[in-house]
Amino acid sequence: MTAELNRRNFIKVSAQGAAAVGLAGVAGKMNLPVFASDVQQRENPAAWITSLITDYVAKSPSNSIRNPENEKAWADPLVGFSRGDDSIFQLYKDKGNIGPFHWTPLEIFNLTFPEITAKPEELSVIAWVLPHTESIKADLRKQKTTPSEKWIRARIYGEEFNEELRKYVAETLTKAGYSAVAPTLSKSFKMGNSEKYGMASSWSERHAAYASGLGTFGLCDGLITAKGKAIRVGSVVARMPVTATPRPYQDHHAYCLHFAKGTCGMCATRCPAGAISKESGHNKSTCGKQCNATADYAGKELGLKGYGCGFCQTGVPCESRIPL
Repeated sequence: MTAELNRRNFIKVSAQGAAAVGLAGVAGKMNLPVFASDVQQRENPAAWITSLITDYVAKSPSNSIRNPENEKAWADPLVGFSRGDDSIFQLYKDKGNIGPFHWTPLEIFNLTFPEITAKPEELSVIAWVLPHTESIKADLRKQKTTPSEKWIRARIYGEEFNEELRKYVAETLTKAGYSAVAPTLSKSFKMGNSEKYGMASSWSERHAAYASGLGTFGLCDGLITAKGKAIRVGSVVARMPVTATPRPYQDHHAYCLHFAKGTCGMCATRCPAGAISKESGHNKSTCGKQCNATADYAGKELGLKGYGCGFCQTGVPCESRIPL
C-alpha cells in the first residue's frame, strides 16, 4: 500500500511540476521533473526508481520497433540494485576476469563528477532488463538462417530506446539531487581486450545486472533472467542509498541447463554461424562475423541500418524464463 501511495504521489507531484514549467505530461515522453524535496520524503527509493523505469517503458512512444503496426520493442522490465562498494566490481577488474580496464562504480562516477568527493558505499548501481515481446520472439523463433525483420528492428530501435532510458534515469536522478551517470554513454567508454573473454568494454551491462541479482550467464554468454534471455540490459550509477537486491545464486552459470545439469546446448544448435559449442562456449570472433552478415542482410533486404541476430536467445528453454 505504501508503494502504491508513493507512486500516486509521484505522479501527482510530477504532473504539477510539469505544468508549472510548461512541460508535456505523461502523455508525452514523460520527461517530467522530479523534485529533491519529494524524493527525500520517500521511504523506499528502490520502489520509486523501479516505478520510474517501469512507467517509462510502458508509456514512452519511443518504445517501438517502428513497423507499420508500431509494435513495442519491450515488455515489462525487471529492475535490480547493487552497492557501489560490492566486492564483485573489484573482482571484475582482475586479470582472470574481465580485466583492469573495467570500471568500478566509483571509477566511472569520479570520471563523470570529478568535483564531487564520493565514497564507494555512497553509490548504487541501478540495473534493468528489457524483455522482448512475445510477438518479436515468436517471429525469430521460426527462423533458421536469417533473422526476422521484427527482431532486427527491435535490436536497432529497441536499443535506441534503451539509450533514451539510460539518459532519462540518469537525468531524473540528477535533477532530484542524486548525481548519476549511465556508464555506457560516457565519453570515456571504450572497448578493451580481456585475457579471459577477448573483446570487452570498460563497463559491462550484463555484469552490472548479474551483480544486481537479475540473472546469470549461459553457454552463449547471454544473461538468463526471470524473464528469460531474449533481452537487452541497461544500467546507471548514482550517488544515493538504495538497498541491494539479493543475488539468489552462487555461481555465474547457475541458471544455465548446460552448466547446471550437463544438458541442453540448444543455443549452440540454433546458431547459424557455429559460434557456440558445448566444449568451448561462445566464440566472439565468429559471432561478430555473423552479426556483420545480418547487418548486410538488413541493409540490402530490409533497408535498415543496423544488425540483429538473436538466434541463441530464442527457440531455447531459457528464452522467456529460468529453465531449472
